[in-house]
Amino acid sequence: MQNTTMQSSNIHHPWQVTPAQAWQIQTSIAQQAILQDEVTEPGNIVGVDVGFHDKGTLACAAAVVFSWPGLNVIESKQAYKKVEMPYVPGLLSFRELPAILEALNELSTGAGLILCDGQGFAHPRRCGIATHLGVLTGYPTIGVGKTRLLGEHAEVAPERGATQPLIDKGERIGTVLRSRSNVSPLYISPGHRLHFASAADWVLSCCTSYKIPQPIRAAHRLASENKQ
Repeated sequence: MQNTTMQSSNIHHPWQVTPAQAWQIQTSIAQQAILQDEVTEPGNIVGVDVGFHDKGTLACAAAVVFSWPGLNVIESKQAYKKVEMPYVPGLLSFRELPAILEALNELSTGAGLILCDGQGFAHPRRCGIATHLGVLTGYPTIGVGKTRLLGEHAEVAPERGATQPLIDKGERIGTVLRSRSNVSPLYISPGHRLHFASAADWVLSCCTSYKIPQPIRAAHRLASENKQ
């Protein structure tokens, strides 16, 4: 698959909404998510993350583009946006995505695959930040969670690459992945245009010497620079 420019979505919605309105938007977006593999050779992998500055009133989004398969940094961009949405559990994307979208728009390089610090399908309404971003832009996305938002799973073996399905109410919502031996696992869920097993495989391939995949580590550092 070649790098693509950001695609227009049929979904256009305001960002300053009530929680009830946000839940409705998430439900609509989740219905349009594709949980099938549409990525073979992405060309590059982009990590995105958001840091909050000025006592949480200003969001700084970072997008860092890595080559694939070499995992060398090609480009990085930051974008700052005033935070319009208060923190509400399960509505993280309404606080972070306006800045992330702006950072992605600043890139001169198209995104073959985006790794998001957060959830994808593993969300109460099956619309974490990775799903929200993927459906809005058309990009393939994966949610990489450091903690479990919901669901249950069996014990994961201690070696690198070990996995267990993450289940919520009888439905698979993600994969619990041991990205480094004998460290706590990651919670991986497809956002858009990927399936469960391949999403975990892509994340593991981006984890070199650390638990967190390289694109997200780089985006986190950039988004948190000069944090106040």
